[in-house]
Amino acid sequence: MTDTDTKETFSFQTEVGQLLDIVAGSLYSNREIFLRELISNASDACDKLRYEALTDPTLTENSEQFAVVLNVDKKAKTLSVSDNGIGMNHSDLLETLGTIARSGTGAFLDALKDKSQGDLGLIGQFGVGFYSAFMVADKVEVLTRKAGEEQSWLWTSDGKGQFTIEPSDRDGCGTTVVLHLKKDAKEFLEDLRVKHIVRTYSDHIGFPVQLAEETLNSASAIWTRPAKDVTEEQYTEFYHHSSHAYDTPWLVMHNQVEGAVNHKSLLFVPSMAPFDLYDNERKSHVKLYVNRVFISDDTKDLIPAYLRFLRGVVDSEDLSLNVSREMLQSDPKLAKIRKALTKKVLSELKKKANKAPEEYATFWENFGAVLKEGLVEDADLQSKLLELCRFSSTDSDSLTSLAGYVERSKEGQDSIYYMTGDDTKKMEQSPHLEGFKAKGVEVLLLSDNVDEFWLQHVTEFEGKSFKSVTRGATDLDKIEGDKSKDDEDDSSETELTDLIAAIKAELGDAVKDVRPSKRLTDSPVCLVADEGDMDVNMERLLKRHGQLTDGTARILELNPTHSILQKLALRANEEQSATDSLLQDAAHLLLDQAKIADGEAPSNPAEFVRRLSAVFDKAL
Repeated sequence: MTDTDTKETFSFQTEVGQLLDIVAGSLYSNREIFLRELISNASDACDKLRYEALTDPTLTENSEQFAVVLNVDKKAKTLSVSDNGIGMNHSDLLETLGTIARSGTGAFLDALKDKSQGDLGLIGQFGVGFYSAFMVADKVEVLTRKAGEEQSWLWTSDGKGQFTIEPSDRDGCGTTVVLHLKKDAKEFLEDLRVKHIVRTYSDHIGFPVQLAEETLNSASAIWTRPAKDVTEEQYTEFYHHSSHAYDTPWLVMHNQVEGAVNHKSLLFVPSMAPFDLYDNERKSHVKLYVNRVFISDDTKDLIPAYLRFLRGVVDSEDLSLNVSREMLQSDPKLAKIRKALTKKVLSELKKKANKAPEEYATFWENFGAVLKEGLVEDADLQSKLLELCRFSSTDSDSLTSLAGYVERSKEGQDSIYYMTGDDTKKMEQSPHLEGFKAKGVEVLLLSDNVDEFWLQHVTEFEGKSFKSVTRGATDLDKIEGDKSKDDEDDSSETELTDLIAAIKAELGDAVKDVRPSKRLTDSPVCLVADEGDMDVNMERLLKRHGQLTDGTARILELNPTHSILQKLALRANEEQSATDSLLQDAAHLLLDQAKIADGEAPSNPAEFVRRLSAVFDKAL
């Protein structure tokens, strides 16, 4: 328990200190954004208290109508933003105004530092909009009292590394943020300037925003209005408010559904990927309202995890208000809303993909890896999700759909060929693709970690099975290739039987098998997984995450037309081949060469160097 008679001094979390250094330097050219952030926070606080009062009406017994009140004191050079919302206690102040309890903080700060001065950036997107107050104030005071508690607290800081918390007095619950404005921020002491900011950025706030008893905003829930009555600018500002973001939404979806379960929704797809997109919690950021009363912003039961990039609100009059969040989560009506919302979003994405493929490519770059999670998690909508998927391929510089791939398939091709890896550019240079390129057969290049997992759940598309080019034998012989390539003389192929036997004897259990290759045209060797074994990249991923130590032995394929293999084959046909040290060294070097081509290190680097030197010595 804190001693209520003392002032305590605390240091900001390191990341907050770094953030404040950037903010205090006036990162943004239009510093007026700070007021939107503080009004949004006040609105959120009112929302939260209104929800808590559903189960504990005593919390608002003596409260007047919820409102956000602005006050300008020219003499004191202060601007204050006050609300009668949920308020904060000592612990809340420490947690909320002293730290950034979010993963990805380092990446966020690096991105901020990379932005030029005056660039509207990333503070709101990361959910730390309160700190924007220090763009215009050299001192900030937060007087607050939590609903249901008697003690009030005063938080004070100049934004230079420390803050204090001390007991104080406040009539009623809520929070008042007092900004002691800098000399170059006196414009925010003018009523006309403040009114303009509120009407520009905060008209959509659902509670009255007042200055000198004048209500400055329309104070109506924007999602309840007909879509034809809402301007693009109003949508954008509501997106900024509800998402604490600064980018322009890539897609706006405003819908009203009447039927088994009535609901309204206003959903946005951001144009920038949020920093918490890959947080382990995979939390949704769509807010749930019931009859315009805020219920929860933890809506994982309303929005599937693979659509967690969505922002906005969902409001239904058919859900019960007088239940806990836990009971709400098991409400079958919620499941019906979830299903309807998901289908609607996928339908709108499909329209966008068909009408504006270049714009959709930008969306896919930001959120494609997340959307593909649905291929694993949502079997019922798997076919709809596959239609939305886009992939890099060996056939084009632009992304392709699966339907486009199938349409371009060769005569006799009954598989959709793909390769997985970390880097598309590196995959394009892989020896495994040589035979496919020679035949003019397109191969999808998949570089997201999730690709390995959804491919275990999706077996085919439009009758064509998915087949990895790094696993199993190829079936290129039955595919009609380019005539110029099909007519190439195959007479140069050399019998490899004796060489294969020699390599098998030398490598032993280091390989599962050795065989001639149908997929190589230029490189001498490559390694492939046997049919039914774990794919090469999947094994690499599991090793990287410590889930696998020893991999499965792979098959070493030899290119019969390569000059090195032809010469080694002739040498292997001689009687003394069993004791030929060059053949023995060559077997290990070929295996290591195949590993290096796959981005792996030689089995034994020291022995690799010794064998390479020995072969050089004999050659010279």
